[in-house]
Amino acid sequence: MSVITSLSDLEALYGSAKPASIEKVLDHLSPLYQRWISASRFLVLSTVGPGGTDTSPRGDDEAVVRVADENTLWLPDWRGNNRLDSLRNIVEDGRVSLMFMVPGSNNVIRVNGKAQLSTEPALCTKFDKNGKQPRSVIIVQVAEVYFQCAKALMRSRLWQYADEGQALPSAGEFIKEVRADFDAESYDGGYEDYARDKMW
Repeated sequence: MSVITSLSDLEALYGSAKPASIEKVLDHLSPLYQRWISASRFLVLSTVGPGGTDTSPRGDDEAVVRVADENTLWLPDWRGNNRLDSLRNIVEDGRVSLMFMVPGSNNVIRVNGKAQLSTEPALCTKFDKNGKQPRSVIIVQVAEVYFQCAKALMRSRLWQYADEGQALPSAGEFIKEVRADFDAESYDGGYEDYARDKMW
């Protein structure tokens, strides 16, 4: 097996980056990036910590983050499964990457920066939904923002197919695979209702 073990070998294999791929990177959220991010209801949050890396999907029924200013994003941490993988990493390290997507759009917006968790009541209150608030808000200080080449989404035709997940394992089946006595059918039957009711 041939393995690349040096940056010089890597760069020799792929060649130089196209100028536009470097020039497109900004160190702040320009008005156009603010507009695009504010339209996104879904992102993927990547973090790193002493125990390794973590990637977590985050979604909302409105903008998934709030643009505080050209250098700052607020991401409310709504109720989840309490694994806290991403939050532990943020507390211990702080480096984050965000990948924003909008259904139907082949553009992807990427943000790299540093994050911290805030429990400031005045901030959490800004995200009040039906009397419920996030336990904390992830404050992201933007270091880089840029759009991703659309080829990946175009190549996969992500938005051009109907539901392809019908024949795939369900959430309950994943649990039953490791816990034979688990009632996967009941779990899956109530999962969507539970997720909706407990979202906030």
